[in-house]
Amino acid sequence: MPDLVAGNAVIGQSGGPTAVINQSLVGVVEGLRAAGAGTPGNPIKKILGMRHGVTGLTNDDLYDLTDYPHDRLQLLAQTPSAGLGSTRDKPDAAYCERIFEACQRHGIHYFFYIGGNDSSDTCRIVNELSNQKGYELRCFHIPKTVDNDLMINDHTPGFPSAARFVAKACMADFLDNISLPGIKINVIMGRHAGFLTAASALARRDDRYEFEGASSDGPQLIYLPEVPFDMDQFVEDVAKLYDKRQRVHIAVSEGISDKDGNAIGAQLIKDGQVDAHGNVQLSGSGAIGDGLSDLLKERLTPAGGKAPRVRADTFGYVQRCFPDQSPVDMKEARGVGRYAARLATSGDLDGSVAIIRTSPIGEGQPYACKYERIELSDVAAKTKHMPAEFIDGHNNVSQKFLDYCRPLVGDLPLYERI
Repeated sequence: MPDLVAGNAVIGQSGGPTAVINQSLVGVVEGLRAAGAGTPGNPIKKILGMRHGVTGLTNDDLYDLTDYPHDRLQLLAQTPSAGLGSTRDKPDAAYCERIFEACQRHGIHYFFYIGGNDSSDTCRIVNELSNQKGYELRCFHIPKTVDNDLMINDHTPGFPSAARFVAKACMADFLDNISLPGIKINVIMGRHAGFLTAASALARRDDRYEFEGASSDGPQLIYLPEVPFDMDQFVEDVAKLYDKRQRVHIAVSEGISDKDGNAIGAQLIKDGQVDAHGNVQLSGSGAIGDGLSDLLKERLTPAGGKAPRVRADTFGYVQRCFPDQSPVDMKEARGVGRYAARLATSGDLDGSVAIIRTSPIGEGQPYACKYERIELSDVAAKTKHMPAEFIDGHNNVSQKFLDYCRPLVGDLPLYERI
């Protein structure tokens, strides 16, 4: 066994909960137990859980997971949401000082934080602080975000399951749309990265080339935050399809912005609440869908005629924790947790875990990945966007994106259409 500092380990969950974030929590616990944590003579004495992330840690609100029963641990892994509770706190230097002091107070020398880019930044700051003070604190960030926007990672735990929900929800919604035609808008999570909105394209299960070579399956129009959103172009896109079919199915990212980078949501949501990072809260509001619906009704109503039937749904928080985990997501979320524990107990002092795809992206290609340790600074407070090769024009995704996403989401149902 490598030379390990004697002390306790602590695990926290941060940011939006997901369908598989508890898989990562259980993965860390299993990895530490495999190294003998909690057994007589082992340097790692206890495995502690932070109640609501670093908020609980600084308030000494910790839960002892050292002897948590195995059967309950396995059930917890399959349970959506953050089992320990999460937090949206964005620690500054003073807050990180309190985190460090709490680690000293509880004899913590192994720090695991499951979350997105802000969580990795917290991990980085606490790690640097402990180094400055000469206190050995092994800090490891474990990736999680439904937005899929962490650098270096091919994809992040939480995204495949959320993408699976989006694909199935849009599939059902499209079938509803062809039953009672009209214009339907679905607003999907993704402030700066369009991966989750792009996953709506997987709902296109039956490509019938009836109209100028284009698929008749929805969503026919997909708008991503990486592509400037133009109101006039949007109305024109919808009108063109509506004139042909009397139905249009649309997927819109909550983070769409105009050519100058101004968020459409912020323009539509008056006096909206802001989060700890100063961002207008988009997912809890239906204002984007309502605003776009009103725009279409106004612009597509003929003089003296009847307005088209336009409806909008904001998927909101239900995307994150829907109890239908992607098989790949379950496996990998557990895997990154175990890998982080292995790094900590093998001599590494810090880092983030990244999922790296090792197989080529292409239709029919077998999927494979590996886990790698990367520097905390590689991912901390940075945002990955949809690459240009995944985007087709101003309102669609490419075949390469579909080939990228399909193995992550897993098998989807097949339906018959008359």
